Amino acid sequence: MAASPYFLLLLFLFHPLAAISSLAPARSQAPPPRVPQKVQVWPKPVSISWPLAAYTPISPSFSIRASPSHPSLRHAIAHYTRLIRTERHAPIMAPVNYTIVGVPIRLLAVSVSDPDVPLGPGVDESYTLSVPPNSSSADISSATPWGAIRGLETFSQLAWSSGAAAAGGQPIVPSDIEISDRPLFTHRGILLDTARNYYPVRDILRTIRAMAANKLNVFHWHITDSQSFPIVLPSVPNLANFGSYSPAMRYTDQDVRRIVRFAEAFGIRVIPEIDMPGHAGSWAGAYPEIVTCANKFWAPTAKPALAAEPCTGQLNPLNPKTYRVAQDVLRDLAALFPDPYLHAGADEVNTACWEDDPVVRGFLADGGSHDRLLELFLNATRPFLVHELNRTSVYWEDVLLGPKVSVGQTVLPHDTTVLQTWNNGAENTKRIVAAGYRAIVSSASYYYLDCGHGGWVGNDSRYDVQEKEHDGMPLFNDPGGTGGSWCAPFKTWQRIYDYDILHGLTEDEARRVLGGEVALWSEQSDATVLDGRLWPRASAAAETLWSGNKGSNGRKRYANATVRLNEWRHRMVARGIRAEPIQPLWCPMHPRMCHLSQ
Repeated sequence: MAASPYFLLLLFLFHPLAAISSLAPARSQAPPPRVPQKVQVWPKPVSISWPLAAYTPISPSFSIRASPSHPSLRHAIAHYTRLIRTERHAPIMAPVNYTIVGVPIRLLAVSVSDPDVPLGPGVDESYTLSVPPNSSSADISSATPWGAIRGLETFSQLAWSSGAAAAGGQPIVPSDIEISDRPLFTHRGILLDTARNYYPVRDILRTIRAMAANKLNVFHWHITDSQSFPIVLPSVPNLANFGSYSPAMRYTDQDVRRIVRFAEAFGIRVIPEIDMPGHAGSWAGAYPEIVTCANKFWAPTAKPALAAEPCTGQLNPLNPKTYRVAQDVLRDLAALFPDPYLHAGADEVNTACWEDDPVVRGFLADGGSHDRLLELFLNATRPFLVHELNRTSVYWEDVLLGPKVSVGQTVLPHDTTVLQTWNNGAENTKRIVAAGYRAIVSSASYYYLDCGHGGWVGNDSRYDVQEKEHDGMPLFNDPGGTGGSWCAPFKTWQRIYDYDILHGLTEDEARRVLGGEVALWSEQSDATVLDGRLWPRASAAAETLWSGNKGSNGRKRYANATVRLNEWRHRMVARGIRAEPIQPLWCPMHPRMCHLSQ
């Protein structure tokens, strides 16, 4: 008996396979284009030679051996051995037209010529990597353990899972490849503010692991600010007892040592920052006598603001106890953090906050100045930091370039001072290096990752506007407006990638730029959004600071970087880093179709 046509229709409509096939593209639709053979490593290495599109599998018994050994390198070898053996990276667009040749790679031999070089400013991170054809071993050579660690990351990114029968289910790596690599800048970092909002240790460790994957090498830990003092220091424990948000939101000495050791194992320096004399409201719980204008409303009506944002308080340079407490803080900090650099802040000193104190008002009435107050503070703390603690002092640019409060160069010796820029883009960088100082670039116009998320102060009537904003007035709510974010717009990865931190500098001035840091200030961030705020935008900075943003023809390579960053973000997510997407998935599946122009 023939089946009823109605039965066949119902079967077609309700059978799940029929439903799926009905949603499939028509046979006449062309499949997505396949990508040519390319080496997908982020950041892009300086030099790659790979003559033929041939791969070799990695043996199930793959191992890494280093000669000579080194404590950090041993940790890195354990990490990368596990990663390379277990990761089965499937590219968004799998390469085609390749061959699998040779014997499986059983050994990655790492050779370090000088294993005793400590991790620090300017350390050599260069390496060479080779996978000889028809050999069961690959090689990494470097001058230091820190270069070897960068080479291990590159080798891990060379591996991917093809699914080819000849690979035997194992990852494959390019055969007969030679890579020679070294960074353009020795200082490549991320600043994380843990004072506005707290980040658990596990999230900091995950961030450091992601930094290593992107070959970043400095974790600038902005530990304290006016809002909280979350680090427990043995000489002054009450700063955390009264200045942290809660006992659960503090970093103990064990936490700090764990973070520092973990970072060092990946070749990452940890530079601590205790911001002072400004941004010190959190000190007032333990030592109210040394803090001016503490616990006051930040923007009093018809008077100058007492702080750049809510939470007031600055250290009083005229109180001798200020320096006893500050020296205890710096001494304890140096004991916990071995890095030669220590960041002492000194940004956004507020004159009205100091003037709130009657002793300061008397000092000013007698002919003193705000500049002199800052000079007194620096003269009492900087020599202790440099000579007693043997640290290079790092300050924000404000100490030299502040529009309201600053000091002269005689207060800041060039050989023991590094200045970090954040205002006016290339202009302030040039002013600093032209004055003879070494610079770390963190321009808010390019490198501030918190920008563009709107304002966060409450009771703001500016949002209560229903009509279109008038022509000729600064836009706030309408498209193109700031939305209350002082540094709007949002800094896209392309904005970050295209930034040239040496713009407008002479060759001599450029040599004084150590590198750059992207910054995540945490007024509107905490652990729940950390990965997406940082990645993959910090990856964009990582590549430009490692190998630049230009191709061999001298042109910016942002079009090429778009394809590669999509793939790298895809891999970071698979590695447990919750990086946000930069495009719809359709775009990397259809290369170049989402460009503004072809």
